[in-house]
Order: sequence, then structure tokens, then C-alpha cells
Amino acid sequence: MAAHRSGTPLYRTLALRIQERIDSGAYPAGARLPSEPELSTEFGVNRLTVRQAVAELERAAAIEIRRGVGTFVRPPAPRISIDVDPRSQRFDLGSLHPASPEGEFGEGAEECVVAAPPVTGSAEDREAARHLALPVAGLSRVDTVTRLGGRAVAASSIWVPFGPLPAELTRPGRTGNMVRDLARFAGIRLEYDWRAFGAIGADLADAGLLGVPVGAPLLVREGVSCTPDGTATLYVRRRIDGDSTRFVLRYRERGDGPDAGAR
Repeated sequence: MAAHRSGTPLYRTLALRIQERIDSGAYPAGARLPSEPELSTEFGVNRLTVRQAVAELERAAAIEIRRGVGTFVRPPAPRISIDVDPRSQRFDLGSLHPASPEGEFGEGAEECVVAAPPVTGSAEDREAARHLALPVAGLSRVDTVTRLGGRAVAASSIWVPFGPLPAELTRPGRTGNMVRDLARFAGIRLEYDWRAFGAIGADLADAGLLGVPVGAPLLVREGVSCTPDGTATLYVRRRIDGDSTRFVLRYRERGDGPDAGAR
């Protein structure tokens, strides 16, 4: 097997050939790939080229290397569609809100407290303080992970200008709807002020929380919620596994068009 005339490295050409077999179903999800010597013989390349191709496919999350066992085709990640209706989502009821039978992350999603780190003036803390127009010293923070089917799909950091927060509310491992519970604790109603969307690569902390490689694509949904009088009262920064999630902005009522109800 020769490299493409375009100058594509031989290992990448091999990786593309293996990816084509995965895409066609010749190597189905969960299947064990042929061994290094078998691939080397079949494609007429040395074992170093095979090793590089396999490493490339692992970085692309197409395969999983199980040390001492073998290399296996990864199943496709479940696709989660997060609906955002700009006309009806006025009230911030949290990512697991009961207003929809599925909530933001789908039926069966569970939000779990990871930590309530002290607000010490980190770059993230300063950014939250800036959005809330308050000093860093007046903020409290809670970090959570949202899981669906046992798989972590989102890591969230939430800052509020009140506290100290009760230990029971911020106990690691506690499950619940954190935005709703914070609002109840403060005796307030929260409404959306603004939300912004972006993308980043997973850092070491988020990679550990979400079980993804460092640098994996994460969707970022951040924003401020306020009380009905417009006082900024909560800043949230949610990092979501970008390989399995998409945002959908719906501008028409369900049932108004040919794509109504599609997820």
C-alpha cells in the first residue's frame, strides 16, 4: 500500500482504510480489530506504520485499545439533542427541569455534586464575578456532573452571590437539580438573562470528570440568570461532551413545520 500522491503519510492512509471498514460495518461496533502482525501482512506495511495508524484512530475515538486484551471498535456515542426555545424558556428551572418530560439532557439524566470549591480568585472565579458585577469574595461555587445512562455528559460550575451554602446541599455525591435547589435555598425565582455558546478543548480536570481525552471537543453553554427585577443572581458555565451533543434552537411551535418534533 502506497501513500497518496498528495503526500499523505502512509500511516494516515492506512488509518483511513481501517476507518472505511469501520464505517461500512466490515468492522462493526465492539468488534476486535485484526492484530498488528495481521494488519501489517494484509496491507503490506511495517508494524510501526500499523501502530501509528492505530494511535491515530484512537485519537479520533474510533477505536479503544484495551491493554493486554486487544483493540476494539468503539460504539457510536449516544446523540443528545438539547432544545432551546427562545420564546418559551424564560424561567431558569435547571438542566433537569420538570417543565419538559425529558428535561435538558433527556429522560433519565442525573445531576450529581462533585465539589463546592472555595472561591479564591481564579480566572474562572474572576470571570463569574465580572458577569455578576460583584466582588469575588461575595460568591459561592458548586461543581456538578450530569450523567445519562451512567455516562458523564456535562460538567457544570455554578456561582451565586449568597452563602455559605448548607453542607447538605453541596455534599459530594448528592443528586438533584442544582439550579432549582439553589433558588429554593435563597427563596428566589430565576429567569434567564442571557446564554452564550462556544467550544473548547477538554483540560485535565474536565477530561477526568467526563471520561474523555485531554483536548476532546466540549460545547460550552454559559450565562447569567437573574431575579424578576433583573438582578444578576447566578452564573453557570456548563461544558458538554461535544462528540455526543448538539444544540437545537426552535423558532416555531412543535407541529408547525415538517421537522416538528424531530430531535
